[in-house]
Amino acid sequence: MCKYTTIFTIVDDFCKSYEEWVSHKLLSSGKRRNRSGKLSLSESISIVIFYHFSPYKNFKLYYKHAVTEATLFKDPPCYDRFIQIMPSLFLPVMIMLHYLSGNKTGLYYVDSTYFGVCRNIRISSHKTFKALAERGHSSIDWFYGFKLHMIINEKGEIIAIKITQGNVDDRKAFEDMVLAKNLQGKCYADKGYISRPLFNRLYRRGLTLITGIKRNMKNYLLPILDKIMLKKRFIIETIFGYIKEQFNIKPQKHRSPTNFFTSLFAALIAYHIKPNKPAISYP
Repeated sequence: MCKYTTIFTIVDDFCKSYEEWVSHKLLSSGKRRNRSGKLSLSESISIVIFYHFSPYKNFKLYYKHAVTEATLFKDPPCYDRFIQIMPSLFLPVMIMLHYLSGNKTGLYYVDSTYFGVCRNIRISSHKTFKALAERGHSSIDWFYGFKLHMIINEKGEIIAIKITQGNVDDRKAFEDMVLAKNLQGKCYADKGYISRPLFNRLYRRGLTLITGIKRNMKNYLLPILDKIMLKKRFIIETIFGYIKEQFNIKPQKHRSPTNFFTSLFAALIAYHIKPNKPAISYP
């Protein structure tokens, strides 16, 4: 696990560049006034990242005990004020996540996971994510919420992510991520990504999509290395499980969509900073 000083150093280095971009009008901070608060930008981002490394399962308890009553920060604002500050962290946290993306190694895995914003029996009465979430179907059951699409390399580093509504096709989101990152090499996926037109489009761009086959499909020969790598596809599912369970990402607890996405991006940054990531070895 990373030390808090190490995390803060990484965040502070990024925030210095980000604040320089804002000062030169290269990015808009969304603020009309630049009055300094009790916490700097790097301190505010560090707090939302520290939470995902802490044993707390509730952000309010974490903030009151680990931030307000601790000595990590000199004079932090109250909890209600920090919740009002969190939407302003959305843009810098998103840019920082892109800044920390992994190296393009030529070997990738792709998959998606879902985040249900409420139980199915409460879909009609749900209000927080009403204009954003949609019904979708996972391998387990129907849900109402979002999908997190992710591409990683064999070292467990996140290459690209995309958040969509629950009813968006995984293959569409995958193609958008590949085009945005201009990936080349081989990508291993499950049977849900089977599509001959998609395979042909990506192959012309230099990326070979390798999947399993369905029962009604003809068998085809694969090099032994590709078979081994395809069987190690569980690595991305391990990462999803770690982020959702260990970093405690639950949209049901949020009353603001922006704060949920800020927290999700902070969790992904925490995973980037995490020193020991799931990885696979290959011949």
